[in-house]
Amino acid sequence: MTDNKELRKLIIPLILEQMLAVSAGMVDTIMVSTVGEVAVSGVALADNINRLIIQVMAAFAAGGIVISSQYYGSGNISRTKHTCAQLETLMAIFSIVTALCCIVFSRGILGAIFGSIEKDVMTAANTYLIVTAISYPFLGMYNAGAAILRSLGNSKISMNISVVMNIINVGLNALFVFVFKWGVLGVGLATLAGRIAAAAMMKKITVSAKNPLKITDIKDYIPEFFYIKRILKIGIPSGVENGMFQIGKLLVVSMIAALGTDAIAANAIAYQVIDFPNIPGSAVGLALVVVVGQSIGAGKNDAAVADSKKLLRIAYLGDWICKIILFVTAPFIVSVFSLSDGAHSIAVTVIKCFAIASLPVWPLSFTLPNALRGAGDVNFTMSVSIASMWLCRIVISYILINRFDLGVLGVWLGMFADWYVRGIFYTWRFASKRWLKKKVI
Repeated sequence: MTDNKELRKLIIPLILEQMLAVSAGMVDTIMVSTVGEVAVSGVALADNINRLIIQVMAAFAAGGIVISSQYYGSGNISRTKHTCAQLETLMAIFSIVTALCCIVFSRGILGAIFGSIEKDVMTAANTYLIVTAISYPFLGMYNAGAAILRSLGNSKISMNISVVMNIINVGLNALFVFVFKWGVLGVGLATLAGRIAAAAMMKKITVSAKNPLKITDIKDYIPEFFYIKRILKIGIPSGVENGMFQIGKLLVVSMIAALGTDAIAANAIAYQVIDFPNIPGSAVGLALVVVVGQSIGAGKNDAAVADSKKLLRIAYLGDWICKIILFVTAPFIVSVFSLSDGAHSIAVTVIKCFAIASLPVWPLSFTLPNALRGAGDVNFTMSVSIASMWLCRIVISYILINRFDLGVLGVWLGMFADWYVRGIFYTWRFASKRWLKKKVI
């Protein structure tokens, strides 16, 4: 079993990195809220598309981490390096193609997803989507590098880069929004600048002699079916799972869009706020992929089970502390944002309901499945995620909004039902130990 010192070395930087990323998003929202609810709503709608793209990138990165971690755990450094090089190639191709599509067809994409929305909101969303889409290739480069380092158990470097990226983002946000008065455009440009800097720093480190997985031959970047197939064997199910999850959120947001600007703004703020208390569980989940992957690669199944249980206990401890604090402070937190009275009331209500509903099940729904993914059991997690999302999150949300007039709260109640279904199935799968037979190398 991995000792506590090694776990702290891996988890603490991941928690800090997640906190920085969420804080930057929160600061973006606070700053753009000073421009008005139209700007908040526009950024929120476009950001749903950004989250979809980011989740697909995360799935590719997860595929690279699982394969490289298992190779690294088995002691095969040569194949670990090749996997890392192929991950960088795959991420570059996807991010460039996606960026071009979002830039060229931005307004059409927004219209197809969100339908008829206010003209000013559409203009803000279109501006933000185009500017942030330019940053996709740089974000892809950063994510690929972070995945390579994490497969070694090193999460400190990506955390340090994240610090610099977020300082740049927040500083330029203040300059562009408050001094230059660029509004939504300014927020997008600050995000772009931060990601360019992060990509440059990450690339410098990955080609450094200090990186034990440094690629020395440029030919390693030429696509090789053997490695890409293995990455995609993990990445595609994870990408489908993450993608369908985000598509489900987009469908739900499209329902909320019909409820008016207050509802859109309140939902957007609530989503920003709940990212904070989810940090411990999310960070532990990222660590689980690496720890389980290395254990499975080394043939230490008992260690994989023991480490998963230990990390799940850590996730629950952090999750409960954060959710209780969130419940108590929800009104104060929401008051930081420049919302109307109606939007403020909606946001506080759904955040308090979230804090209560998530206590028993959130780590089971979102932390535990990463143990299964680390072993390569991605088809099961994908199937459960997609089925639960459509049957609970979409169907129940639709019924509660359109038949019971519960508005934004109806969406969140559907989301809670989704969590509980996932948690039951993931717990059963983990206890069955069938996931230990899914080694992918």
